[in-house]
Amino acid sequence: MSPAIINLLLVIPFLIMAYFLSQGKGAFLIAGYNTMPKEEKAKYDERALCKFMSKILYGISFSLVLLSLSEWLEMPLLMWIGIALMIGLIVFTLVYSNTGNRFRNS
Repeated sequence: MSPAIINLLLVIPFLIMAYFLSQGKGAFLIAGYNTMPKEEKAKYDERALCKFMSKILYGISFSLVLLSLSEWLEMPLLMWIGIALMIGLIVFTLVYSNTGNRFRNS
């Protein structure tokens, strides 16, 4: 199979997970959160955390589509944009979610 098809096949589960997270459900998909004890989970706004992670998954899905298009259309610029977007999203996610008390219940 060509890399473009493999990337597009990877997008499907990402979009499904992003959809469930955007509904405020599927917190069990978030690594770290699903292993917390119930007392610790009660301190977090599960819905806000799910919605944030859904937006990140939509962004990663878009970057995978760019990677597929770069292979299919033979445009290396799209590949570099997709890679930069994915790295930028990962760095943003790590910084945003680990600074401040954004997802804590008030």
